Amino acid sequence: MKSIKALAATAVIATVSLSASAAPTTFFGEDPTTAGVLGPNSTTARNTFLTNLSGTGTEDFEALTGSQPFNLLFPGTTVALNATLAGTISLATSPSTGRFATSGTNYITASTGNFDITFATAISAFGFNGIDIGDFVTQRMTITLTDINGTPTAFTVPHSLNIGNTAQATLFWGFVDAGNSYTSISFANAGGGDTFAFDDMVVGDVGQIVDPEPNGVPEPATLLLTALGLGLLGLRRKIK
Repeated sequence: MKSIKALAATAVIATVSLSASAAPTTFFGEDPTTAGVLGPNSTTARNTFLTNLSGTGTEDFEALTGSQPFNLLFPGTTVALNATLAGTISLATSPSTGRFATSGTNYITASTGNFDITFATAISAFGFNGIDIGDFVTQRMTITLTDINGTPTAFTVPHSLNIGNTAQATLFWGFVDAGNSYTSISFANAGGGDTFAFDDMVVGDVGQIVDPEPNGVPEPATLLLTALGLGLLGLRRKIK
């Protein structure tokens, strides 16, 4: 069971799980046009995602060289989190039409959007900045998570379609799942024919997921239990 929370006026969405065993909590924000920086809606979604994590690292691809498959390393709770990135991708070191790095100069460009990230140690949180997604497609990107039991769960990224080729659109998409862990993530651009970029990837394990309630925002599960308690109290009063 999940609810949708708008994070900003334009295309900022967080899908919130009401229990640890429910589907992953997903975060999304989009800016169809920017001035060559991560847009405000994308930034809001990213920051909201990060409030659920502690001790994670960000891969900005600045240290990468050569060609894929790329081996990535993230800090974990007890062991380092090794990831392998492979598919129809390449390392870019300078801006291109509509595409740019959201930090530094390096980013990953995908010629069709079909690639995989595999993890030696299962992870429970993942997020990325996407750039120039949706300008030459008629269908939206899908991201498929495969969990430790081999069960796939597919998500459609709700980005805009047919955006301007030079609009420098940005988005953020991520998920957190305290109730499950995943060994691979697959990206597919259902419409085909698009070239896009991504940067500043975040990966975390289940031990790096934190309760955001101390920051002053109660968890949805807490709000649900409070509402149920008030409802039962009201019912008890009526019975009396």
